[in-house]
Amino acid sequence: MSLQKRNNVHVAGSGTATLILSHGFGCDQSMWKFLLPHLLTRFRVVTYDLVGAGQSDTQAYDRDKYASLWGYASDLNELIDEFAQGPIIVVGHSVSAMVGALAERQRAGRIAALVMIGGSPCYINSPGYTGGFSAEEVHSLLHTIDENFKGWSSSMAPVLMGTPGQPALGEELVSSFCRTDAQIARHFARVIFLSDHRADIAGLQLPTLILQSTGDPVVPVAVGDYLHAALPNSHLSLIDNMGHYPQMSAPSACSAAMDVFFASCRLG
Repeated sequence: MSLQKRNNVHVAGSGTATLILSHGFGCDQSMWKFLLPHLLTRFRVVTYDLVGAGQSDTQAYDRDKYASLWGYASDLNELIDEFAQGPIIVVGHSVSAMVGALAERQRAGRIAALVMIGGSPCYINSPGYTGGFSAEEVHSLLHTIDENFKGWSSSMAPVLMGTPGQPALGEELVSSFCRTDAQIARHFARVIFLSDHRADIAGLQLPTLILQSTGDPVVPVAVGDYLHAALPNSHLSLIDNMGHYPQMSAPSACSAAMDVFFASCRLG
């Protein structure tokens, strides 16, 4: 099976650096559509669907391989080998922020810079760490997803998008969630919400932009602060925005912060 078919890969734009956009849970590469026009003027841009999402080949989904985020990181490194040229920047939303970091751990020095949008290394609170949820809340969430994924999607997507004044964005997210294979989504949710990658990212030297919404219902600002402290070569940019999808609800603010970061890294 070709990687293009497996991950529904699209390549567009031109530039000396390659930007790889990796989406989050319940989504596909369409979540980047508001940032793409700006990015395509400066970069070679690779978009893809995580295996099990969007128009990826669901026959390639292996529960053992994708029992941790390391499987997705391995996929990302394969895509880098196949489609990237020049310096490589990975932009990861939500869970894909960690996928990008783990890909760098697997192949140190392959990635030139990383952008984390609403990323979290651990969602469960513990002494000295605020992840946003208690263990009981996470298990309740996973139970709800198990029992009625589509019902959960319909009720939670507008909350996650956080744009009551733009209902079309919430509806688009509901549609994206409902297109996702429910069985794969249930498995992936467990991998995400029960994972703890704090030790894996600690001290990562990769130049990193941490983009954090001030009103993210999934990832509190405290997580952005934690990432900034854990990553010695990072910059934290807070976006005055409600919701977990600032690339959709605040694309201009995201692109402005990314432009400053790329300039500081002398990329693009």
